[in-house]
Amino acid sequence: MTGTLWRRLLAEFTGTALLVTAVVSSGIMATTLAPDEVGLQLLANSITTAFTLGTLILIFGPVSGAHFNPVVSAADWFLGRRAGTGLTAGSLGAYGAAQILGGIAGAVLAHLMFDLAVIDFAGRERAAWHLWVGEIVATSGLVLLIFALARSGRASVAPAAVGAYIGAASWFTSSTSFANPAVTIGRAFSDTFAGIAPTSVPGFILAQLAGLALGVVLLIALYPDAGAAADQVVVPAEPAATGSQAPPTRQADRRRCTVSPPPSSHQIDEEHLGAASSESTAADKPTVLFVCRHDAGGSQLAAGWLRRLAGDTVEVRSAGSAPAHQVDPAAAVAMWEVGIDITDQVPTLLRPATVASADVIITIGCRSDLPDFPAGRHENWDLNDPAGLGVEAIRPIRDEIRYRVEQLLAELRHTG
Repeated sequence: MTGTLWRRLLAEFTGTALLVTAVVSSGIMATTLAPDEVGLQLLANSITTAFTLGTLILIFGPVSGAHFNPVVSAADWFLGRRAGTGLTAGSLGAYGAAQILGGIAGAVLAHLMFDLAVIDFAGRERAAWHLWVGEIVATSGLVLLIFALARSGRASVAPAAVGAYIGAASWFTSSTSFANPAVTIGRAFSDTFAGIAPTSVPGFILAQLAGLALGVVLLIALYPDAGAAADQVVVPAEPAATGSQAPPTRQADRRRCTVSPPPSSHQIDEEHLGAASSESTAADKPTVLFVCRHDAGGSQLAAGWLRRLAGDTVEVRSAGSAPAHQVDPAAAVAMWEVGIDITDQVPTLLRPATVASADVIITIGCRSDLPDFPAGRHENWDLNDPAGLGVEAIRPIRDEIRYRVEQLLAELRHTG
Protein backbone atom coordinates (compact mmCIF):
# COMPACT_ATOMS: atom_id res chain seq x y z
CA MET A 1 0.00 0.00 0.00
CA THR A 2 1.42 3.37 -0.99
CA GLY A 3 1.81 6.23 1.46
CA THR A 4 -0.71 8.22 -0.49
CA LEU A 5 -3.35 5.47 -0.44
CA TRP A 6 -3.14 4.71 3.26
CA ARG A 7 -3.75 8.38 4.13
CA ARG A 8 -6.78 8.42 1.86
CA LEU A 9 -8.12 5.21 3.38
CA LEU A 10 -7.56 6.55 6.89
CA ALA A 11 -9.55 9.65 5.95
CA GLU A 12 -12.39 7.54 4.51
CA PHE A 13 -12.43 5.22 7.54
CA THR A 14 -12.38 8.04 10.07
CA GLY A 15 -14.86 10.23 8.22
CA THR A 16 -17.37 7.42 7.77
CA ALA A 17 -16.95 6.36 11.40
CA LEU A 18 -17.62 9.87 12.69
CA LEU A 19 -20.60 10.22 10.36
CA VAL A 20 -22.22 7.05 11.72
CA THR A 21 -21.30 8.10 15.26
CA ALA A 22 -23.20 11.35 14.72
CA VAL A 23 -26.23 9.56 13.25
CA VAL A 24 -26.45 6.98 16.03
CA SER A 25 -25.49 9.29 18.91
CA SER A 26 -27.95 12.02 17.96
CA GLY A 27 -30.69 9.39 17.79
CA ILE A 28 -29.80 8.14 21.25
CA MET A 29 -29.73 11.66 22.68
CA ALA A 30 -33.00 12.61 21.01
CA THR A 31 -34.89 9.59 22.33
CA THR A 32 -33.46 10.23 25.78
CA LEU A 33 -34.51 13.88 25.90
CA ALA A 34 -37.81 13.56 24.00
CA PRO A 35 -38.91 9.93 24.42
CA ASP A 36 -42.45 10.43 23.13
CA GLU A 37 -41.80 12.97 20.35
CA VAL A 38 -40.89 11.02 17.21
CA GLY A 39 -41.01 14.12 15.01
CA LEU A 40 -38.66 15.97 17.33
CA GLN A 41 -36.35 12.96 17.38
CA LEU A 42 -36.14 12.92 13.59
CA LEU A 43 -35.58 16.69 13.51
CA ALA A 44 -32.67 16.44 15.94
CA ASN A 45 -31.23 13.48 14.07
CA SER A 46 -31.47 15.07 10.62
CA ILE A 47 -30.04 18.43 11.68
CA THR A 48 -27.11 16.77 13.43
CA THR A 49 -26.43 14.54 10.44
CA ALA A 50 -26.55 17.43 7.98
CA PHE A 51 -24.14 19.64 9.91
CA THR A 52 -21.80 16.77 10.75
CA LEU A 53 -21.61 15.60 7.15
CA GLY A 54 -20.76 19.07 5.88
CA THR A 55 -18.10 19.47 8.55
CA LEU A 56 -16.53 16.09 7.82
CA ILE A 57 -16.32 16.89 4.11
CA LEU A 58 -14.42 20.06 4.98
CA ILE A 59 -12.04 18.14 7.24
CA PHE A 60 -11.28 15.09 5.13
CA GLY A 61 -12.05 16.31 1.61
CA PRO A 62 -8.52 17.62 0.94
CA VAL A 63 -7.13 14.16 1.76
CA SER A 64 -9.48 11.65 0.13
CA GLY A 65 -12.23 13.62 -1.56
CA ALA A 66 -14.58 12.77 1.36
CA HIS A 67 -16.69 10.07 -0.28
CA PHE A 68 -17.69 8.23 2.95
CA ASN A 69 -20.02 6.19 0.73
CA PRO A 70 -19.36 3.15 -1.51
CA VAL A 71 -22.06 4.37 -3.89
CA VAL A 72 -20.24 7.66 -4.45
CA SER A 73 -16.91 5.87 -4.88
CA ALA A 74 -18.45 3.43 -7.37
CA ALA A 75 -19.92 6.27 -9.42
CA ASP A 76 -16.57 8.06 -9.28
CA TRP A 77 -14.78 5.00 -10.68
CA PHE A 78 -17.40 4.20 -13.32
CA LEU A 79 -17.79 7.71 -14.69
CA GLY A 80 -14.09 8.48 -14.62
CA ARG A 81 -12.84 5.38 -16.46
CA ARG A 82 -12.94 6.77 -20.01
CA ALA A 83 -11.54 10.17 -19.09
CA GLY A 84 -8.76 8.69 -16.96
CA THR A 85 -10.03 10.46 -13.85
CA GLY A 86 -11.51 9.35 -10.53
CA LEU A 87 -10.67 6.23 -8.56
CA THR A 88 -8.86 3.24 -9.99
CA ALA A 89 -10.48 -0.21 -9.63
CA GLY A 90 -8.02 -1.12 -6.87
CA SER A 91 -8.67 2.08 -4.96
CA LEU A 92 -12.42 1.53 -5.31
CA GLY A 93 -12.24 -1.77 -3.42
CA ALA A 94 -10.00 -0.29 -0.75
CA TYR A 95 -12.29 2.73 -0.32
CA GLY A 96 -15.34 0.48 0.06
CA ALA A 97 -13.67 -1.67 2.70
CA ALA A 98 -12.49 1.36 4.68
CA GLN A 99 -15.94 2.92 4.54
CA ILE A 100 -17.75 -0.22 5.71
CA LEU A 101 -15.31 -0.83 8.55
CA GLY A 102 -15.60 2.83 9.49
CA GLY A 103 -19.39 2.57 9.60
CA ILE A 104 -19.22 -0.35 12.03
CA ALA A 105 -16.60 1.42 14.16
CA GLY A 106 -18.80 4.51 14.30
CA ALA A 107 -21.72 2.56 15.77
CA VAL A 108 -19.43 1.00 18.35
CA LEU A 109 -18.04 4.41 19.31
CA ALA A 110 -21.55 5.83 19.78
CA HIS A 111 -22.46 2.95 22.09
CA LEU A 112 -19.30 3.46 24.13
CA MET A 113 -20.08 7.15 24.59
CA PHE A 114 -23.58 6.37 25.92
CA ASP A 115 -22.57 3.37 28.02
CA LEU A 116 -24.45 0.84 25.90
CA ALA A 117 -23.45 -2.66 24.86
CA VAL A 118 -20.55 -2.40 22.44
CA ILE A 119 -22.45 -4.34 19.77
CA ASP A 120 -26.22 -4.60 19.89
CA PHE A 121 -27.76 -5.61 16.58
CA ALA A 122 -30.83 -3.60 15.65
CA GLY A 123 -34.26 -5.13 15.78
CA ARG A 124 -36.11 -2.49 13.77
CA GLU A 125 -37.37 -3.99 10.52
CA ARG A 126 -37.27 -1.69 7.52
CA ALA A 127 -38.23 -4.17 4.80
CA ALA A 128 -41.00 -2.70 2.64
CA TRP A 129 -41.21 -1.73 -1.02
CA HIS A 130 -42.08 1.89 -0.32
CA LEU A 131 -38.94 2.24 1.82
CA TRP A 132 -36.86 0.85 -1.05
CA VAL A 133 -38.39 3.41 -3.39
CA GLY A 134 -37.37 6.08 -0.89
CA GLU A 135 -33.79 4.78 -0.94
CA ILE A 136 -33.69 4.81 -4.75
CA VAL A 137 -34.84 8.43 -4.76
CA ALA A 138 -32.44 9.50 -2.02
CA THR A 139 -29.40 7.76 -3.53
CA SER A 140 -29.97 8.82 -7.14
CA GLY A 141 -30.44 12.42 -6.03
CA LEU A 142 -27.25 12.33 -3.99
CA VAL A 143 -25.19 10.99 -6.90
CA LEU A 144 -26.71 13.53 -9.28
CA LEU A 145 -26.02 16.41 -6.89
CA ILE A 146 -22.40 15.53 -6.19
CA PHE A 147 -21.35 15.03 -9.79
CA ALA A 148 -23.37 17.96 -11.11
CA LEU A 149 -21.52 20.21 -8.66
CA ALA A 150 -18.16 18.80 -9.74
CA ARG A 151 -18.90 19.04 -13.46
CA SER A 152 -20.18 22.61 -13.25
CA GLY A 153 -17.17 23.82 -11.28
CA ARG A 154 -19.03 24.25 -7.99
CA ALA A 155 -17.40 21.50 -5.94
CA SER A 156 -16.42 24.13 -3.38
CA VAL A 157 -20.05 24.33 -2.20
CA ALA A 158 -20.37 20.54 -1.86
CA PRO A 159 -19.99 20.49 1.96
CA ALA A 160 -23.03 22.71 2.41
CA ALA A 161 -25.03 21.29 -0.50
CA VAL A 162 -24.51 17.62 0.32
CA GLY A 163 -25.21 18.15 4.01
CA ALA A 164 -28.36 20.11 3.19
CA TYR A 165 -29.56 17.46 0.76
CA ILE A 166 -29.14 14.58 3.22
CA GLY A 167 -30.81 16.57 5.97
CA ALA A 168 -33.76 17.41 3.72
CA ALA A 169 -34.01 13.86 2.33
CA SER A 170 -34.40 12.58 5.87
CA TRP A 171 -37.80 14.24 5.72
CA PHE A 172 -38.95 13.91 2.11
CA THR A 173 -38.12 10.19 1.67
CA SER A 174 -40.04 7.37 3.35
CA SER A 175 -36.78 5.64 4.30
CA THR A 176 -35.34 8.75 6.02
CA SER A 177 -32.50 8.69 3.48
CA PHE A 178 -29.81 6.18 4.38
CA ALA A 179 -28.43 6.46 0.78
CA ASN A 180 -25.16 4.82 1.82
CA PRO A 181 -24.32 1.08 2.10
CA ALA A 182 -21.53 1.69 4.64
CA VAL A 183 -23.81 3.73 6.89
CA THR A 184 -26.59 1.16 6.46
CA ILE A 185 -24.31 -1.66 7.60
CA GLY A 186 -23.00 0.41 10.50
CA ARG A 187 -26.51 1.25 11.69
CA ALA A 188 -27.35 -2.47 11.80
CA PHE A 189 -24.96 -2.71 14.75
CA SER A 190 -27.08 -0.35 16.88
CA ASP A 191 -30.49 -1.21 18.32
CA THR A 192 -31.40 2.45 18.75
CA PHE A 193 -33.47 5.11 16.99
CA ALA A 194 -31.19 5.02 13.93
CA GLY A 195 -30.92 1.24 13.75
CA ILE A 196 -31.93 -1.12 10.97
CA ALA A 197 -32.36 -4.87 11.42
CA PRO A 198 -29.63 -6.91 9.71
CA THR A 199 -32.34 -8.74 7.74
CA SER A 200 -33.42 -5.41 6.22
CA VAL A 201 -29.92 -4.40 5.15
CA PRO A 202 -29.77 -6.36 1.84
CA GLY A 203 -33.00 -4.78 0.57
CA PHE A 204 -31.75 -1.29 1.39
CA ILE A 205 -28.38 -1.87 -0.27
CA LEU A 206 -30.01 -3.25 -3.41
CA ALA A 207 -32.23 -0.17 -3.53
CA GLN A 208 -29.18 2.05 -3.09
CA LEU A 209 -27.44 0.29 -5.98
CA ALA A 210 -30.54 0.85 -8.10
CA GLY A 211 -30.39 4.51 -7.10
CA LEU A 212 -26.72 4.56 -8.13
CA ALA A 213 -27.63 3.21 -11.58
CA LEU A 214 -30.45 5.72 -11.99
CA GLY A 215 -28.24 8.60 -10.88
CA VAL A 216 -25.49 7.62 -13.33
CA VAL A 217 -27.99 7.37 -16.21
CA LEU A 218 -29.32 10.84 -15.41
CA LEU A 219 -25.80 12.23 -15.18
CA ILE A 220 -24.79 10.82 -18.55
CA ALA A 221 -27.95 12.26 -20.10
CA LEU A 222 -27.54 15.71 -18.52
CA TYR A 223 -23.74 15.93 -18.36
CA PRO A 224 -22.25 13.63 -21.03
CA ASP A 225 -18.69 14.42 -19.93
CA ALA A 226 -19.31 14.22 -16.18
CA GLY A 227 -16.49 11.69 -15.91
CA ALA A 228 -13.94 14.39 -16.70
CA ALA A 229 -14.67 15.91 -13.30
CA ALA A 230 -14.68 12.63 -11.36
CA ASP A 231 -11.49 13.47 -9.52
CA GLN A 232 -13.18 16.50 -7.94
CA VAL A 233 -15.71 14.34 -6.07
CA VAL A 234 -16.93 15.07 -3.44
CA VAL A 235 -14.44 17.93 -3.20
CA PRO A 236 -10.98 18.21 -4.82
CA ALA A 237 -8.18 16.67 -2.82
CA GLU A 238 -4.99 18.68 -2.50
CA PRO A 239 -1.61 17.29 -3.61
CA ALA A 240 0.05 18.61 -0.45
CA ALA A 241 -2.06 16.21 1.60
CA THR A 242 -1.18 13.17 -0.47
CA GLY A 243 2.41 13.85 -1.33
CA SER A 244 1.73 12.59 -4.86
CA GLN A 245 3.52 13.86 -7.93
CA ALA A 246 1.38 11.94 -10.42
CA PRO A 247 -0.37 13.67 -13.36
CA PRO A 248 -3.53 15.57 -12.36
CA THR A 249 -5.89 12.91 -13.72
CA ARG A 250 -6.43 10.80 -10.62
CA GLN A 251 -8.30 11.34 -7.38
CA ALA A 252 -6.39 13.45 -4.85
CA ASP A 253 -3.63 14.38 -7.31
CA ARG A 254 -4.77 17.45 -9.28
CA ARG A 255 -3.98 21.03 -8.49
CA ARG A 256 -7.27 22.93 -8.54
CA CYS A 257 -8.09 26.56 -8.87
CA THR A 258 -11.25 25.89 -6.85
CA VAL A 259 -9.26 25.51 -3.65
CA SER A 260 -7.81 28.99 -4.05
CA PRO A 261 -9.80 32.09 -3.11
CA PRO A 262 -10.91 34.25 -6.03
CA PRO A 263 -8.50 37.10 -6.73
CA SER A 264 -9.40 40.59 -5.73
CA SER A 265 -9.70 43.30 -8.35
CA HIS A 266 -6.30 44.62 -7.24
CA GLN A 267 -4.72 41.19 -7.71
CA ILE A 268 -6.32 40.82 -11.12
CA ASP A 269 -4.99 44.14 -12.34
CA GLU A 270 -1.55 43.96 -10.74
CA GLU A 271 -0.64 40.29 -10.49
CA HIS A 272 -2.52 38.20 -13.03
CA LEU A 273 -2.94 40.76 -15.80
CA GLY A 274 0.00 43.04 -15.08
CA ALA A 275 -0.33 46.77 -14.61
CA ALA A 276 -1.42 48.56 -17.74
CA SER A 277 1.17 51.22 -17.00
CA SER A 278 4.06 48.79 -17.04
CA GLU A 279 6.04 50.24 -19.92
CA SER A 280 9.01 47.91 -19.59
CA THR A 281 6.92 44.79 -20.17
CA ALA A 282 5.26 46.25 -23.26
CA ALA A 283 8.61 47.36 -24.62
CA ASP A 284 10.31 44.00 -24.10
CA LYS A 285 7.69 41.62 -25.50
CA PRO A 286 4.23 41.67 -27.11
CA THR A 287 1.12 40.99 -25.06
CA VAL A 288 -1.51 38.59 -26.40
CA LEU A 289 -4.97 38.42 -24.83
CA PHE A 290 -7.24 35.44 -25.48
CA VAL A 291 -10.91 36.03 -24.80
CA CYS A 292 -13.95 33.76 -24.55
CA ARG A 293 -17.11 34.18 -22.53
CA HIS A 294 -16.23 32.06 -19.49
CA ASP A 295 -12.42 32.03 -19.87
CA ALA A 296 -12.59 28.35 -18.99
CA GLY A 297 -12.26 26.55 -22.32
CA GLY A 298 -11.03 27.93 -25.63
CA SER A 299 -9.13 30.88 -24.21
CA GLN A 300 -7.36 28.65 -21.70
CA LEU A 301 -6.42 26.13 -24.41
CA ALA A 302 -4.96 28.91 -26.54
CA ALA A 303 -3.15 30.55 -23.64
CA GLY A 304 -1.70 27.21 -22.59
CA TRP A 305 -0.35 26.52 -26.06
CA LEU A 306 1.16 30.00 -26.44
CA ARG A 307 2.88 29.81 -23.06
CA ARG A 308 4.38 26.48 -24.05
CA LEU A 309 5.45 27.47 -27.57
CA ALA A 310 6.56 31.05 -26.92
CA GLY A 311 8.18 30.62 -23.53
CA ASP A 312 8.90 34.00 -21.98
CA THR A 313 9.03 35.86 -25.29
CA VAL A 314 5.32 36.72 -25.21
CA GLU A 315 3.14 38.02 -22.37
CA VAL A 316 0.10 35.70 -22.39
CA ARG A 317 -3.22 36.63 -20.79
CA SER A 318 -6.79 35.35 -20.91
CA ALA A 319 -10.12 36.74 -19.76
CA GLY A 320 -13.87 36.41 -20.17
CA SER A 321 -16.99 38.54 -19.88
CA ALA A 322 -18.56 36.02 -17.47
CA PRO A 323 -15.68 34.02 -15.98
CA ALA A 324 -16.38 30.56 -14.61
CA HIS A 325 -15.24 29.32 -11.21
CA GLN A 326 -12.53 27.13 -12.69
CA VAL A 327 -10.99 25.86 -15.90
CA ASP A 328 -13.21 23.33 -17.68
CA PRO A 329 -12.16 19.90 -16.29
CA ALA A 330 -12.34 18.15 -19.65
CA ALA A 331 -10.26 20.90 -21.27
CA ALA A 332 -7.67 20.50 -18.50
CA VAL A 333 -7.49 16.75 -19.13
CA ALA A 334 -7.12 17.30 -22.89
CA MET A 335 -4.21 19.69 -22.33
CA TRP A 336 -2.57 17.38 -19.81
CA GLU A 337 -2.50 14.70 -22.51
CA VAL A 338 -0.05 16.89 -24.43
CA GLY A 339 1.98 17.74 -21.35
CA ILE A 340 0.46 21.12 -20.51
CA ASP A 341 -1.05 21.73 -17.08
CA ILE A 342 -3.68 24.50 -17.01
CA THR A 343 -5.39 23.46 -13.78
CA ASP A 344 -3.72 26.27 -11.85
CA GLN A 345 -5.16 28.97 -14.12
CA VAL A 346 -7.96 31.15 -12.75
CA PRO A 347 -10.69 32.37 -15.14
CA THR A 348 -10.52 36.16 -15.04
CA LEU A 349 -12.96 38.98 -15.66
CA LEU A 350 -12.36 40.95 -18.85
CA ARG A 351 -11.55 44.56 -17.95
CA PRO A 352 -10.97 47.69 -20.07
CA ALA A 353 -7.43 47.98 -18.73
CA THR A 354 -6.71 44.45 -19.92
CA VAL A 355 -7.88 45.25 -23.43
CA ALA A 356 -5.94 48.52 -23.51
CA SER A 357 -2.67 46.85 -22.56
CA ALA A 358 -2.89 44.05 -25.15
CA ASP A 359 -1.03 44.22 -28.45
CA VAL A 360 -3.09 41.40 -29.97
CA ILE A 361 -6.60 40.31 -28.94
CA ILE A 362 -7.89 36.91 -30.05
CA THR A 363 -11.51 35.97 -29.39
CA ILE A 364 -12.38 32.29 -29.49
CA GLY A 365 -15.70 32.03 -31.32
CA CYS A 366 -18.09 34.93 -31.95
CA ARG A 367 -19.91 36.10 -28.84
CA SER A 368 -22.49 38.89 -28.94
CA ASP A 369 -21.91 39.76 -25.28
CA LEU A 370 -18.25 40.66 -25.81
CA PRO A 371 -17.32 44.32 -26.28
CA ASP A 372 -16.08 45.82 -29.52
CA PHE A 373 -12.32 45.53 -29.83
CA PRO A 374 -9.92 47.74 -31.83
CA ALA A 375 -10.07 46.47 -35.43
CA GLY A 376 -6.35 46.58 -36.02
CA ARG A 377 -5.51 44.49 -32.98
CA HIS A 378 -8.43 42.05 -32.92
CA GLU A 379 -8.89 38.68 -34.63
CA ASN A 380 -11.67 36.12 -34.10
CA TRP A 381 -11.01 32.39 -34.30
CA ASP A 382 -14.31 30.83 -35.32
CA LEU A 383 -14.04 27.58 -33.38
CA ASN A 384 -16.51 25.45 -31.47
CA ASP A 385 -16.75 26.24 -27.77
CA PRO A 386 -15.20 23.30 -25.86
CA ALA A 387 -17.25 24.06 -22.74
CA GLY A 388 -19.49 21.13 -21.86
CA LEU A 389 -17.80 18.76 -24.32
CA GLY A 390 -16.02 15.54 -23.45
CA VAL A 391 -12.28 15.02 -23.78
CA GLU A 392 -12.64 13.19 -27.09
CA ALA A 393 -14.59 16.10 -28.62
CA ILE A 394 -12.10 18.64 -27.29
CA ARG A 395 -9.01 16.99 -28.78
CA PRO A 396 -9.57 18.20 -32.39
CA ILE A 397 -10.35 21.72 -31.07
CA ARG A 398 -7.17 21.60 -29.00
CA ASP A 399 -5.11 20.56 -32.03
CA GLU A 400 -6.67 23.23 -34.27
CA ILE A 401 -5.90 25.87 -31.65
CA ARG A 402 -2.29 24.72 -31.56
CA TYR A 403 -2.03 25.19 -35.34
CA ARG A 404 -3.45 28.70 -35.08
CA VAL A 405 -1.21 29.59 -32.15
CA GLU A 406 1.82 28.47 -34.14
CA GLN A 407 0.74 30.75 -36.99
CA LEU A 408 0.18 33.63 -34.58
CA LEU A 409 3.59 33.12 -33.02
CA ALA A 410 5.27 33.11 -36.43
CA GLU A 411 3.56 36.41 -37.28
CA LEU A 412 4.61 37.95 -33.99
CA ARG A 413 8.22 36.95 -34.56
CA HIS A 414 8.13 38.26 -38.11
CA THR A 415 6.71 41.66 -37.12
CA GLY A 416 8.98 41.85 -34.09
